[in-house]
Amino acid sequence: MKKITRRHALGITAGAATALGLTACSSSAADPAAGASGSPASIPTGTIDEVYEGRRIQITLGAGGHHGVGTPVIKIDGNELHLMANADKSWVTVVNHYETFPDPISAARAAIRDLQGAALVPFTPKGDTL
Repeated sequence: MKKITRRHALGITAGAATALGLTACSSSAADPAAGASGSPASIPTGTIDEVYEGRRIQITLGAGGHHGVGTPVIKIDGNELHLMANADKSWVTVVNHYETFPDPISAARAAIRDLQGAALVPFTPKGDTL
């Protein structure tokens, strides 16, 4: 029988906490002033889909991105944005490792601003065996 490791237990716990926190935020994520597509009532629980500065942001909560179950998967125009959680519950992206953000949607919007119209290139780490 396979035993659960501390790493998996922490990952599951962090994922559940993230999903709960982001689900609470998803109802306010569709901000018409920020160029969101749709009203809060039209966004299904667990996903955020909006257009920001002409770029489409899609976030699936708890889908298990590069870092496993519980990490939100962010796509900008269909390409995955590599997102990492910090110990202080802030977030960083592969686009900007030097600035932290309070939630994944803020990180995605900042990545779009930093890209300045450039396409997001998919992130494929070498030697990663999840």
